[in-house]
Amino acid sequence: MTWQSFYLLCFVVGFLLSLLGFLSGTMHLHFLHHLHLPKFFSHGASAHAGGAHGAGDAGISPYNLATFMAFLTWFGGVGYLLTGRGHFGYLLVLLASIAAGFAGAAVLFGFLTKVLLRHERSLSAADFEMVGVLGRITVPIRAGGGTGEIVYSQEGTRRSTGARSETGKPIVRGSEVVVTRYEGGIAYVRPWEELARRDPQGLDRDKA
Repeated sequence: MTWQSFYLLCFVVGFLLSLLGFLSGTMHLHFLHHLHLPKFFSHGASAHAGGAHGAGDAGISPYNLATFMAFLTWFGGVGYLLTGRGHFGYLLVLLASIAAGFAGAAVLFGFLTKVLLRHERSLSAADFEMVGVLGRITVPIRAGGGTGEIVYSQEGTRRSTGARSETGKPIVRGSEVVVTRYEGGIAYVRPWEELARRDPQGLDRDKA
């Protein structure tokens, strides 16, 4: 394989994978999802619980598959063009291609962090803490450990989960409740009114 063929192969591979990643992640072409392509341009890139380990305003690392594909495309394209001229030494072409590859990757990374992902932030485990969440009963909870359901809002999203009464007492549909603990995918709740009547020492004001 000649140097020119090598550069051309790098350019074609990098360009095609970048294009497919763009179509799959941005234009939501579902048939491409079966290829298991990375979603280079999806907004979920920075929304991993616990945060991402790396640089960038959006919390993503500059060393990712998207920037690698950009590097490969620019590296191959510049190398192919310079090699075709014939009067540049292979070492000079290689260095120029590497520099162009890093420049292309930097441009893409800047576009991702400054434009596509500028409003994204890394999520932490605290963002999904259930204890203390206020919800509403949608499926009533029977006495003695019956399982119902609550709906609640978290991180701007409406969610639902199975729920049981913390005290074992029944809770009717429509009641506002507070999650006191969360185990095994089940929220243990108490009515908001009941907690509101209690003082910090846990004594009912009605009995004080």
